[in-house]
Amino acid sequence: MLRKETSRSYQEFNDDEDDSPSPDYDQKDGGDQDTVEDSNGSALPEDDTRDGNSSIAFSKACLKNVFSVVLILIYLMLTTVAVFLAYQTITDFMKKLSQPVMSVTYKEVDSFAPPGIALYPGRAQLLSCKHHHHDHIPPLVAPGKPQEGDCVLQDVTYTGPYTNHTKQALVVRGPSDVRNRELIFLQFSLNETEEDFSAISYMLFATYSDLSRSVDKSEFMEDCERTYSMWTFSGGFRTWVKMSLVKTSGKRNESMEFRQESSVVKFNDKRPESEKTNQLFFVVFEWRDPFIQEVRDIVTANPWNTIAILCGVFMALFKATNFAKLSIQWIIKIRKRHRRNKNRELNPIS
Repeated sequence: MLRKETSRSYQEFNDDEDDSPSPDYDQKDGGDQDTVEDSNGSALPEDDTRDGNSSIAFSKACLKNVFSVVLILIYLMLTTVAVFLAYQTITDFMKKLSQPVMSVTYKEVDSFAPPGIALYPGRAQLLSCKHHHHDHIPPLVAPGKPQEGDCVLQDVTYTGPYTNHTKQALVVRGPSDVRNRELIFLQFSLNETEEDFSAISYMLFATYSDLSRSVDKSEFMEDCERTYSMWTFSGGFRTWVKMSLVKTSGKRNESMEFRQESSVVKFNDKRPESEKTNQLFFVVFEWRDPFIQEVRDIVTANPWNTIAILCGVFMALFKATNFAKLSIQWIIKIRKRHRRNKNRELNPIS
């Protein structure tokens, strides 16, 4: 009897334990609650991370935009410099083309073509004309009196191109042997002049043979007077003229002119007082050195150099344009990408 009651009570106790909630179910429910709480608690750190990523992306986009603007400014500056360089190159080329540079060279010769020496003595009388060498002039013998000479002379009468008055020119064949220092010594005498100042004018022209070959010598002398300059030497002095020849050649014309250096020495008149009424003139013509000065107009503007510079400028412009095009495309691409990322952030993920 006791065993049956004991077994019955044990069975009822087990049934009561079966009707009570199990500890596993409570643990399972508690785990779910913890999971929900953890999920709700972890929502805040994810939002902070997302905001930080968006701010970093925004700062990168700003930096890229600033860099793009700087690149465009650099392109504009390079383009401006290239255009200015092209304009300056073209301007310099046109300036050099219109203003050639003078180039001076010296050509050494053994002898010169005898120049023509046109003298205008007026009332003065030619006393002598002699050739000497090696810069040596012998002492004067009977100054003021005519003497024998060895010069080639011509008298030419023509009308002056500026005054329309008749002129009488005494043309002398000049020295040629520059190596032996050939010179010509001339003496003139002028009696009872009515002028306050007495002087004899002279003119140098290229070659004496041009006058000899000329058909119209009067017209030739008129042209020479238009082309060449006039000089003078005074009475009572010995004027030593040293000549040099200058040839000028260019695009438009070619010309020849004489340059001279003159030195004046006083004449010590030892004649009797009765003969001093006649004033004496002394002049010496000689080549200064055996060099002909040649002056040429040279155009320093090189078209090939200008073309090369312009090609380099246009190539730089092309490269800069290509660079600007790629920069603009890159800016557009960055903006599209930034806009796409912003739209993704605004749209919730399902």
